[in-house]
Amino acid sequence: MNIVALIPVFNHGDCVGAVVRALRQQGLPVILIDDGSNAPTAQTLAALAAETADVTLLRHPENRGKGAAVSTGLEYAARQLQASHAAQIDADGQHDLAAIPDFLNAAAARPEAVISGCPRYDKSVPRGRLYGRYLTHLWVWINTLSFDIADSMCGFRVYPLATVTPLLPALAHARRMDFDTEILVRLHWANVPIVNLPVAVHYPAGGLSHFHPWRDNLRISAMHARLFFGMLRRMPRLLRRRLGK
Repeated sequence: MNIVALIPVFNHGDCVGAVVRALRQQGLPVILIDDGSNAPTAQTLAALAAETADVTLLRHPENRGKGAAVSTGLEYAARQLQASHAAQIDADGQHDLAAIPDFLNAAAARPEAVISGCPRYDKSVPRGRLYGRYLTHLWVWINTLSFDIADSMCGFRVYPLATVTPLLPALAHARRMDFDTEILVRLHWANVPIVNLPVAVHYPAGGLSHFHPWRDNLRISAMHARLFFGMLRRMPRLLRRRLGK
């Protein structure tokens, strides 16, 4: 495999350096996608990219959203770096970075599959965020007619680029927090295997979150509705697949 890591970044200048270092310790080239960050974060990212040729910095002149940043990174990894896989990880450092080798090993064992993080939260998780995820889990199970996706919102995963990049044009509308869920559902519809891998998650006190309850919940609700009607069109094929198993 030729695997690269990509990190979407929006104003996480204080913590992204540790994520980059953990990925580089595993020998991974890193793509940083600056999604219109503030000046201090932009300077931090420029310094990280200047340290080694194995860190590439891409910039959006204005904030477009996490989904847009990840899409930019996926396209660059496939077309410019000729990578076979991309490991996506959030810049905020909430995921246990010691789990990176586990994700890489799982991808090596199942190169055709998406390796999708399944969070194991400690007591730091905000209760509202935790309960809200269960509603998304329910809709994902409905929209895939399966329990194959344990958690569709985790920002720690490894994609096989040959199957992901052809789906990106259909996700042009999913530019923010709706991207992570919708791309997994569409990959499942395309019969791409999903491997769920546990990862510890910690929410540091005073951590920066870009989740906007009203805007993002509205987007996520619209996404679930869109996927539901998409599932209805695919229901016969999805049911045949389930019965075949």
